[in-house]
Amino acid sequence: MSKYAYATATFATFAIVAVTALAGCSGKSPTSTSSHVTLRLGYLTRITHASALVGIDSGAFARNLGPTVDFVPQAFSQGTAETTALLSGQLDAAYIGPNPAFNAWQKSNGTAIKIVSGSAAGGTSMVVKPGITSAGDLRGKTVADPALGGAQDVSLRDWLRKNGLKTNPQGGGDVNVKPTTPESAIVQQFISNQIDGALESAPYDVQLVNAGGVRLWSDPNTITILVVRQEFLSAHPDVVVGLVRGQIAANDTIHTNSDAAARSANAALTKALGTGLSPEVLGASFQETTFTNDPGVQSLRDQIDKGVAVGLLQPLNLDGIFELGPLNRELAAAGQPAVAV
Repeated sequence: MSKYAYATATFATFAIVAVTALAGCSGKSPTSTSSHVTLRLGYLTRITHASALVGIDSGAFARNLGPTVDFVPQAFSQGTAETTALLSGQLDAAYIGPNPAFNAWQKSNGTAIKIVSGSAAGGTSMVVKPGITSAGDLRGKTVADPALGGAQDVSLRDWLRKNGLKTNPQGGGDVNVKPTTPESAIVQQFISNQIDGALESAPYDVQLVNAGGVRLWSDPNTITILVVRQEFLSAHPDVVVGLVRGQIAANDTIHTNSDAAARSANAALTKALGTGLSPEVLGASFQETTFTNDPGVQSLRDQIDKGVAVGLLQPLNLDGIFELGPLNRELAAAGQPAVAV
């Protein structure tokens, strides 16, 4: 079994520790009013999840959650698998793409999750074989993305649709869209000419370019957000405050010391996958990604419209999905501007 599949499939039982404290107050030692709490945080092994990677490796999450919270990070290869874990109660929080979050919201009739922070935007490009210069050149060809219904899949199908090309979830239509996991297989299929291009996020789009591909277009929209199960948020709001504080700290490190952040993210990838990224791929991946605590509400609403347009999402009302109070309070305490819904 690959390390990707193993990380996605494995859910262990963890020890529970007692927690005592006051409600989280900015600037004070992180404590909890909750007892016997384990916080299980999901994330993907991509640079567009560097907020999670840096927060885990640097200890930002552990410090801000406090010594009495049992912090358990879990690596996944697909956001769709994270959605399953959230809905089944096997995760308490997750760094996830917009569309898997929408699916969790829709499948649970608005009862499963809350979006508590942004994390990253951009870091995603359509990379194709040399000689392909437009959507029309892809007619009759095969392109890949990480997962059916994922953020890249929806954006790719919507882009093709807007350029007059039809697709369907079974792979038919004017262009064969091939969801592929693990994502490393997309790079290998590109090298062996099994696919003509792919919409991928960092570091895989960078690896496709290094394999001789050409960027046809880049997607600047929200790619990663932080969500929490509503049940966990209701029971342990103070723990969620500590998690959000760790998210802010991780992004601060990325913005103020990008070299150290890149090394930290690579160390987390190496621990999760057994191997890290080359300096060239690592640097380019960070450079093309915008790390932000703002979830980009308009970008998320636009992504819903795309999902509906390509038949992968039912019309969806986002009212109630955001819980940005903890984030804005912590940003204010840090002297940073609030994010808007």
